Amino acid sequence: MKVVVLAGGVGGAKMVDGLAALLGPESLSVIVNTGDDFEYLSLKISPDLDTVCYTLAGIANPKTGWGIEGDTWVTHQAVAEIDGPDWFHLGDKDLGTHLVRTERLAQGERLSQITRDLCAGWGVQHPVFPMSDDPVRTIVHTADGRALGFQAYFVQQGCQPAVKSFEFRGSESARPVPGALSALEGCDGVILAPSNPWVSIDPILSVPGYREILITKPVLAVSPIIGGKALKGPAAKMLQELGYRPSASAVAEHYREWLQGFVLDHQDASEFEKIQRWRIIPLVTDILMKDRQDRVRLAQEILTFGDTIFNRSQ
Repeated sequence: MKVVVLAGGVGGAKMVDGLAALLGPESLSVIVNTGDDFEYLSLKISPDLDTVCYTLAGIANPKTGWGIEGDTWVTHQAVAEIDGPDWFHLGDKDLGTHLVRTERLAQGERLSQITRDLCAGWGVQHPVFPMSDDPVRTIVHTADGRALGFQAYFVQQGCQPAVKSFEFRGSESARPVPGALSALEGCDGVILAPSNPWVSIDPILSVPGYREILITKPVLAVSPIIGGKALKGPAAKMLQELGYRPSASAVAEHYREWLQGFVLDHQDASEFEKIQRWRIIPLVTDILMKDRQDRVRLAQEILTFGDTIFNRSQ
């Protein structure tokens, strides 16, 4: 079985890590959201991409899910001491990634090639693709009339402003990474990770080319919401502000037009029949990934479920 995962940050990275324990590099590829990418202290930062790569490399900070385990903060503290911007935390080891990426991008290299080389250095064998080599920026339009870059909204503002809508600036002229398209075209099925549908998965699908292939493939998604609360990040808050009840079924409905299977938690089992009426096959299980054993267990359940979904759609 060849599988492609569309993923955002921490939740997506955990699920991908579990799948990577069960599938070889020839059977699992990951396409990662880069709508969160931004410049900070003139450095090119790719938060979701780095989180997925660090996690697969086994070096991610297990407490936060992002950054590098055992990192130090000498440079960050020095910047703060001279009144520089310090709202985004960059560890000293993490800083090395951004310095290399920034230098190579300035020399005209593609983000996908840089990511491939960084992964090789970290010992990551599974293909990890940024969604595009072209810049696409997620802009959060707030109820008070502001247009904020995603990291400004998420980190600097602490997700406090009420959300009105999202814009994926630059997506119209962006192109998918060729290797990512090839992986999608050759896969048996697609898994949408438990990442925020609106600001992690939608940016990927906003790039022309992805959605056109996706609708030809069997797709299953894993809910990022348990019991009305997001596993990580502001998904539930965003849903409420957009006028929806935060729920697993709201996520399934967002993907409804091309979704064949949906994985939701035991706490949301009451939504089983509602999702089933949409001709989406639900799987109820424990989707909380507290440790690596949980990641592998959930991955195995997803693959077993996926085998049914993918074969049924052929």
